Amino acid sequence: MYRQSRKTGKSTKTGKSTKTRKIRKSGQRQRPSVALTAAAVAALAPLAAACGSEKADGGGGSGAAGAAGEPITGVRWSIDSVTVDGTTHRAPDAAHVRIDDGGEAAGSTGCNSFSARAAVEGAGDDRRVRLSDAMFTEKACAKTPAGFEKSLGRALTTGSLTTENEGERLTLTTADGDTVRLSRSEDASLYGTEWVVDAPGQKGDKGRAHLTFDREAKTVSGRLPCNRVNAGATVSDGRITLGAPSTTRMMCEGSLMDAEKRLLGLFDGKVQYRIDHETLTLTSEDGATVRAVAEQ
Repeated sequence: MYRQSRKTGKSTKTGKSTKTRKIRKSGQRQRPSVALTAAAVAALAPLAAACGSEKADGGGGSGAAGAAGEPITGVRWSIDSVTVDGTTHRAPDAAHVRIDDGGEAAGSTGCNSFSARAAVEGAGDDRRVRLSDAMFTEKACAKTPAGFEKSLGRALTTGSLTTENEGERLTLTTADGDTVRLSRSEDASLYGTEWVVDAPGQKGDKGRAHLTFDREAKTVSGRLPCNRVNAGATVSDGRITLGAPSTTRMMCEGSLMDAEKRLLGLFDGKVQYRIDHETLTLTSEDGATVRAVAEQ
């Protein structure tokens, strides 16, 4: 599976297997991890109290805006840094968190993904965020410092966090004065972005499909799971009118050809499109949906 970084512009994948483990409220694992070094385990353990997937009672609907009226929920926040005991740790490029109105939070340390029950409480200057009940993946990633993950876990799990929302920036502060600094992530541009399509049958680069829209030429070009493709593409009012596709004529294994046929069904017609940060969703007139992620 490909993951994209808005800052580095690289698409990465890990050869490590990903494990999902439910964490008891005490923070202890149900069984030891075989994927992590001792340092990585120590770094991730504090996230146990911060992550989970169930909706919080009285969830975050009332906490949609901060003291200045800026939204807190429904925003993908990039994690910029964490400061604990006076030491600041810069976050990896891919580190982020999003708190939904339904009472759930999800994010990534830049290596391990996590989810949580989330509650936004209070109003005005007393607005607070509380995360609890954990699930997170466990991987050892050399480029993600254990010190950052450990500090992030500690900051997010010490209890109620005060919020300071200044437009595009948000600061979460613990009762001890530790801070997590975040900034609003911008949506990727439809044009000029290589959109890597989530297509069945992909095995590494084999079957990797991608599309790029050109504003000036009013075209879309790229690669389907088997063949290359070009077509006209005119954008208006949240819709893209795609022309008849011109493709190469190679033959591939059955699963790739089936996936290619599905993608070709989007062409020679209109599709609705929506961009949520780095995810592009295309929906055809008959309701078929295709998703892609940005690689820049």
